[in-house]
Amino acid sequence: MGDEKGHLLIVDDNKVNRLLMSRSVELLGHRASVAENGAVAMQMLGQGAFDMILLDIEMPEMDGFEVLEALKGDAELRDLPVIVTSSVEGLDNIVRCIELGADDYIPKPVNKTLLNARVSSGLEKKRLYDEQKRLLKRFATDEVAQDLREQGFAIGGRRISATVLFCDIRDFTAISENMSPEDTIELLNTYYTLMFEAVTSQGGIVSLMVGDGLMALFGAPQPLENSAQSAVSAAQEMLGMIEVLNAEPVSLDQPELRVGFGIATGEVVAGYAGTDARATYTCIGRTVNLAARLEAHTKLAGHSILLDPETHRHLDSPESCSPVEAVRFKGFTDALDVFGL
Repeated sequence: MGDEKGHLLIVDDNKVNRLLMSRSVELLGHRASVAENGAVAMQMLGQGAFDMILLDIEMPEMDGFEVLEALKGDAELRDLPVIVTSSVEGLDNIVRCIELGADDYIPKPVNKTLLNARVSSGLEKKRLYDEQKRLLKRFATDEVAQDLREQGFAIGGRRISATVLFCDIRDFTAISENMSPEDTIELLNTYYTLMFEAVTSQGGIVSLMVGDGLMALFGAPQPLENSAQSAVSAAQEMLGMIEVLNAEPVSLDQPELRVGFGIATGEVVAGYAGTDARATYTCIGRTVNLAARLEAHTKLAGHSILLDPETHRHLDSPESCSPVEAVRFKGFTDALDVFGL
């Protein structure tokens, strides 16, 4: 789009070239900032947002090739459009720039008409990339978005150690029977907003929502120092939020929400499940099944939060939990120790 305006960083060790290029860019309606070498440019990129770089090759301290290499190795900057503007001749140099991630190469002296066309094209590419990131953030957590940027997308999973949390509203069907569909959806939206906030504040991701229940994952796709403690802290934060949410219905003598949490820690297979056209980040395995069984057992155990032994072992204050009678869950051969919080 020729009318897209942007903030361009001009990197050139020659003061006259910087002034001339800045003037050309500003006459095209864009904003220009300048850096006298690659080192200064990288510092500026770390401090502010730019839409494109016009990059010289031959510079002291850090030349254009080194800048391109640095950009390529930075997940946040690797997709920033770069147009090389240089008097360095030779096909090998042009090929090297393109291989290092440059979008285009314009020889000096720079033709203004050509510059306008290349800048407009580059800014359109940047706009589309920003829109892609915005949509990705809307439909995926920051952790999943980061994993996609760093690892790329591929159907399949890998074995990792993580903590799984299941949460469910108890007797939600009975509660919703006396509510209109609009009020039910509003309640669920409020509930999910609060639960998402608690999960993400502790470094977890919500990988599944079904009706009034959800599954959250801690320690994947990004590792956590103590995924078990993070999951338990999230559950405690959720309970606190539910108490606040219940203040109004209790005052109106209406049914209050009660929730149960099951948390298990261990090996899971985590990754993208689905097809190349439609997929989600999720996990499977014994740990997932155990967390689900623990959540269901909260209805009988008299505790809002139930933990498996591995989660309990990793807590900062394991003495805050009390043992619950061992349970032989469906699908598990032996009876398992359970801890209530």
